[in-house]
Amino acid sequence: MENSPALEKTSINVVQRKLGSTKKTRRYQTAVVYVILILFSLAFIIPFLWLVSGSLKSSSELFTNPGIPKVFHWQNYTQAFSEFPFFLYLKNTLFITSMNIIGSVISCTLIAYGFSRIEWKGRDAVFVLVLVTMLLPFQVTMIPLFMLFQKLGWIGTFLPLTVTPFFGNPFFIFLLRQFFISIPKELSEAAKLDGASEFRIYWNVILPLSKPVIMTVIIFAFLASWGDFIGPLVFLNDNSLYTLSLGIQQIMSVNDPRWPLLLAVGVSMTLPVLIIFFVLQKYFIQGIALSGIKE
Repeated sequence: MENSPALEKTSINVVQRKLGSTKKTRRYQTAVVYVILILFSLAFIIPFLWLVSGSLKSSSELFTNPGIPKVFHWQNYTQAFSEFPFFLYLKNTLFITSMNIIGSVISCTLIAYGFSRIEWKGRDAVFVLVLVTMLLPFQVTMIPLFMLFQKLGWIGTFLPLTVTPFFGNPFFIFLLRQFFISIPKELSEAAKLDGASEFRIYWNVILPLSKPVIMTVIIFAFLASWGDFIGPLVFLNDNSLYTLSLGIQQIMSVNDPRWPLLLAVGVSMTLPVLIIFFVLQKYFIQGIALSGIKE
């Protein structure tokens, strides 16, 4: 009994040493993970840094100096905006992108609600058919769509690029449906007992709880429309309706393109994507993580 205090102190010291060694091991593991992530991130950061660096160089220095510019040519940006119809193409791109986001959110949330919260005959079979359409690339449906829009008189207008999102996107429908399924059905049943209609349940119950996945859809729709090249190339034939991606390609097709100015426009196109992702990344991660937790 006299040695019990000494034994207690010894056991406490052993436990403390084990905890200390465990903390050190976790620190080492965390450090290794951060080092690996930093190395992988360099593969994505270096091209963007080269883009920014090239946009601040002269035409002669661009191909001779791969590093930091010796003299920063900030006038490349002012010349690019003055000599290149940047703001016209930016207005067109923003209009098409906004319509894509609005159309995707409205149509896909409604369709996903019908697939996830309403029971009807053949629902699962139709949903499988919707998923199958995800296997069809745009190049397969491009010619039939062109012929259809040509008969409607839509070629040379924004309509083929702004109306089609209101008919739904299979990937967005799948993403939203998986998230809606994870919302407890008891909430919908309680709302029905209070006399709420299906649309009111969709609008007042489901949508407010689905902000993360809706933000995810907004990000995906923005990225797909902002950098789209094939769609504007096929359906637009008027220079005043060109988007940024199509306008840049037209300038690159000339005999002697001014590369620093093109890189300056490229930086201007890339920055909004980075800003939107960093601002909404919390919702993006939540939307992706929670969309497949329940089947």
